[in-house]
Amino acid sequence: MAPSLELANVTRVQQFILLGLSTRLGIRDVLFAVFLALYLLTLLENTVIVSLICSHSELRKPMYFFLGNLSCLEMCYVSVTMPSLLAGLSASPCRMSFSACIAQLFLFISLIGTKCTLLASMAYDRYVAICRPLHYPLLMRPQVCRGLALSSWLGGLVVSVAKTSCIASLSYCGPNVLNQFFCDVSPLLNLSCTHVALTELVDFISAIVIFCGTLLVALASYAAIGTAVLRMPSAAARRKAFSTCTSHLVVVGIFYSAALFIYCRPSRIRSMDLNKVLSVIYTVATPLCNPVIYCLRNREVHAALRRTLCGP
Repeated sequence: MAPSLELANVTRVQQFILLGLSTRLGIRDVLFAVFLALYLLTLLENTVIVSLICSHSELRKPMYFFLGNLSCLEMCYVSVTMPSLLAGLSASPCRMSFSACIAQLFLFISLIGTKCTLLASMAYDRYVAICRPLHYPLLMRPQVCRGLALSSWLGGLVVSVAKTSCIASLSYCGPNVLNQFFCDVSPLLNLSCTHVALTELVDFISAIVIFCGTLLVALASYAAIGTAVLRMPSAAARRKAFSTCTSHLVVVGIFYSAALFIYCRPSRIRSMDLNKVLSVIYTVATPLCNPVIYCLRNREVHAALRRTLCGP
């Protein structure tokens, strides 16, 4: 009887209050304009890339196939977190129902897992293209590319189901204030009024598998590429390859550094202000920069864009 009475006295949280980035009115107005512009620019960049890849036959190659998938993911990825960020800046604080918060968390975890796997697949594609060019048509045939892309999307979905189910099953009996601009793992764990050791362990192990596993694949691929490039006889070819790989590594490094710092820790994060800054980096900055780094600096993409704008 006592346990049931105790459970009856617990009021389950029905909504969360997201504090967002800033509580000062003047700063909120400026940040709202800045982030709205960045959001629209990110959508425009990635829409242009997907349109070019779909409409130009010369871009129907494995590299651009993965870039098209990445651009589609970036549009979904930024659209999951940016609305709540903008809502918090326009009418602070942002209130979100429990079900909406869990849904946002599910989509976010699914997309970030997919992104990690896609980045690893893209690194592997470049490794095969540079280090094993004669086997490239066989190793990166359309069936393999579709399989890698599909496994990336499904893998993120499976991981998200496991992590979100654990977090949604916890009890939240107050307070209900999240010091974040979207529903993320660590802020929710901090608010749980039940024992979270098992959930933290599931979160930590899945983060290690997804983040560290895909990061090792990417780093191994780029290390092999670097070794192959150093053996190239042509200095111009070396400069071109290093320029491409360096820019790719910068994007991968920024994304993984921020994400690993936040998620690959077995304890709940206390420094939520630092958490928010790092979250802005991998939820806003990388989706904005990826199209520029991966596509808009590419000569084939430039040529396709010129033909689209100016005609043949």
